[in-house]
Amino acid sequence: MAFTYRAALAALAVGASCISMAAAAQDAASQGQEDGEIVVNGYIASLAKARELKRNSNIIKDVIVAEDMAKFPELNLAESIQRLPGVAINREAGEGRRITLRGLSPDYTRVQLNGMEVLGNVDSAMDSRGQRSRDRAFDFNIFASELFSRVEVEKSYQASQAEGGMAGTVGLFTAKPLDQKQGISGAIAAKLGTNSYTKDAQPRVAAMLSQNWDNRFGILLSVAYSKRKTEEQGYNTYSPSQLSASQIASYLGKGLDISALSADQQAKLKSGNLVFASGNRLSVWDARQERLGLTLATQWRPADNLLFTVDGLHGEFTTNRDEYHLATRPDNTSGSVIFDTTSKIKSIHWDSTNFVDSISVDNATYASEHRRSRNKNKFNQIALTYKWDATERFKVDGHIGYEDSSYTTPIDDKLYLRARGGMTTTYSADGTSATNSYAWNTLDPSKYEFKEFYFREFWNKTNLREGVVNGAYTLNDVFTLRGGASYRRFSNSGSEIYNDGQFQKFGGDPAASIVDTFTQNKSADWLTGNYDRAFAKYNAQHTIVGAWDIENTFKVTEETKSTYGQLEWNAPVAGMRLRGNFSLRAFFTDTTSTGNVTQSDRPIGVVTTSASYSDVLPALNAALEITPNFLLRVAAARNINRPSLGSMSASGTASADGSDPASRKITASIGNPDLKPYKDDAIDVSAEWYFGQVGLISLGVYHKDIDNLIITDTQYNVPYSTTGLPLSLLPSLTPNTIVSEYSKPINGGKAYITGFEAAAQANFTFLPAPFDKLGMSTNVTLIDSNIRDKNGVNNPINGLSKSSANATLYYETKRWGIRGSMNYRSSYLRSGYDGKKPESKDGFDGTVYVDAAAFYNLTDRIRLTLDAINLTNETEVQFNSIYHRLHNETRSGTSVFGGVSIKF
Repeated sequence: MAFTYRAALAALAVGASCISMAAAAQDAASQGQEDGEIVVNGYIASLAKARELKRNSNIIKDVIVAEDMAKFPELNLAESIQRLPGVAINREAGEGRRITLRGLSPDYTRVQLNGMEVLGNVDSAMDSRGQRSRDRAFDFNIFASELFSRVEVEKSYQASQAEGGMAGTVGLFTAKPLDQKQGISGAIAAKLGTNSYTKDAQPRVAAMLSQNWDNRFGILLSVAYSKRKTEEQGYNTYSPSQLSASQIASYLGKGLDISALSADQQAKLKSGNLVFASGNRLSVWDARQERLGLTLATQWRPADNLLFTVDGLHGEFTTNRDEYHLATRPDNTSGSVIFDTTSKIKSIHWDSTNFVDSISVDNATYASEHRRSRNKNKFNQIALTYKWDATERFKVDGHIGYEDSSYTTPIDDKLYLRARGGMTTTYSADGTSATNSYAWNTLDPSKYEFKEFYFREFWNKTNLREGVVNGAYTLNDVFTLRGGASYRRFSNSGSEIYNDGQFQKFGGDPAASIVDTFTQNKSADWLTGNYDRAFAKYNAQHTIVGAWDIENTFKVTEETKSTYGQLEWNAPVAGMRLRGNFSLRAFFTDTTSTGNVTQSDRPIGVVTTSASYSDVLPALNAALEITPNFLLRVAAARNINRPSLGSMSASGTASADGSDPASRKITASIGNPDLKPYKDDAIDVSAEWYFGQVGLISLGVYHKDIDNLIITDTQYNVPYSTTGLPLSLLPSLTPNTIVSEYSKPINGGKAYITGFEAAAQANFTFLPAPFDKLGMSTNVTLIDSNIRDKNGVNNPINGLSKSSANATLYYETKRWGIRGSMNYRSSYLRSGYDGKKPESKDGFDGTVYVDAAAFYNLTDRIRLTLDAINLTNETEVQFNSIYHRLHNETRSGTSVFGGVSIKF
């Protein structure tokens, strides 16, 4: 990793040097000349269009523009956005899924589609990536990139934007018919790809058709469809466990054999000082993904000063996944450690931190797990946008719209087999890998027995209603007054239902008649359960009938009314030009939350609460054009980020240890609908120099002070009345009944982020032919942060990489072009160290992804394309604990797509 990091920095340094030379050469060539029309093609054309949108903006933002219809620069929106400074992404099955903007996690970035806020989540195979989590983040792999014509990342805030999105706002825009040529026009693109792990045929088709009647009325329809298999190979452990001396003594009393160890090793094991990886497993995640997107845009211009646009979008993303794991899963020891009470520990070794980095055992207990799931995601949006230039001075615009999204898992089954045998496990010292050596025949059916079935269903629904009206009045040649109001109603609900209790009675049966041989894992082969044969044998099927384990049932509703005023200016100052705005936004939010409270996973009551909050947010944005090509920018604002949905849910748990009211121990936990939004005070300063056709050099620094972060508050031995829960949840409760432990999320954390962003792009026209067709776009971001919890423990903000960098080197002529891209992000935390439990720290190591793309124009209308993603088959490594031990390591293979696009 260190070598790759140094190579990435070296590439950036060389690129920056070349861009500086290009800037000097192109700036000298442009002396005394006025900018002419930019006539460029291909990838360069998209850079040029994006640069002008950035340059003319009053706020700090970056833009990506599609070169032509259905020709977005990348196959995935997230992977395109990661090329911008300050953006990092995480992936699902090798494909970009979520973005981290300016060091803040995906929950802090607001995403808008055609001006309307959009919320949508997909599925993940792993808990560590947010499996089954529903939140305010947006998953960019829901939609195919071909559906979009432009993406804008707004980094500074102004009051004409809706409040929220403390990290920034990402605007997604689909194509519009009146932006196309008059008459009929369209494009179709077809690609066929494969992956080095799946070796399947992966079709990807996109088409767009537009009719423009004299720039008065237009209709545009687009469709994108893709289908692919994915496979991830991995090795997993769970959170480390430090088994206490009493636990070890209990295991020894039940039969754990350590007679093969030396006296010193036995003493060390019995001391309770050793830390074990809690289980390990070889894993393969297979998935079949299908994605469909449809857009329909209708525009009507009844008069030159009036325009109506109706945008409709439908998206479907379906995943059918099979997971195969061979895992240590003991029956009688804690934390799924490698040994069971029936085991014999033959050898053991630990490092200087007391972590057991090598262990050999006989008669360990294993689970062969075959998990299958079906996940369906659907998204619908319809919005009416209007723009009326009532007079030369007075203009009105806005939109009304509705959207809904659903995430359902109608099938989430597990079939467990059990086996026993010996093994040796060795963990690498750097925490990035581990190996298992099995001392038993993992393909012998007689070694396996049936363990249990496990069935689950999950659903989550979101809907949003929104109305916005804006007015702008030009006071004079310098000042424009803008104002408006909006209404927004957001609702989110969900539930999980489990059923496994009635399907454990078959455990212990021989499994030979229900197994398949599994050979896909690159480290070992084993036997796995076959659902059809197992269901036939036990007369079983997926069902949740009779399930009593119902969890996380909730509904949260937010209703927000807001209004704003914004004064904009554009004036000459001492031979320069100063433009910008000052604004205030007031908002009023009411929330209602309803949720089930559960006892031992059984619903025992319903809690409904409501709350409200309001605030006024000031913002200043200014851009000083020292010359037409050199700008200084400054921005200062206060913004908010609403609490996570899970934290606001009224769902929770209450339990009693024992039935005697006089001696029972009561514990309770619940969400907190009274949570206030996070608040940040931010300042940005940047300088931008524009030159040549696409040339740009920009430097910027920003700082955010964040307040009201959510932390978990735990209280001990408090009266039941403190919880706010109804007395009916448990028998014999009174307001004065003592609750031994009560926890809920509260506002109270503070943090800061300070960042530096540098970006540059240029065509290397100063080089002699044929090298004058080269160009480069590059950026680097450096971030420092700190979050301090209530115990005084300091950590970086979760999801924040201290450094990230991108570089794209391209060569482009009118006939053909090729480009390669590198994306680097340093390590980041998923959860910080809490100062008490070593395993509380969890995160991901840094990565470098390399992609490439090429095209060849057969004619002005027909283009051949080639795309390669993850050329180096990068390993994603998740670490755990303050000792930086392996948690997960996965690879997803290299994907290659060849295709043809035709426009007419």
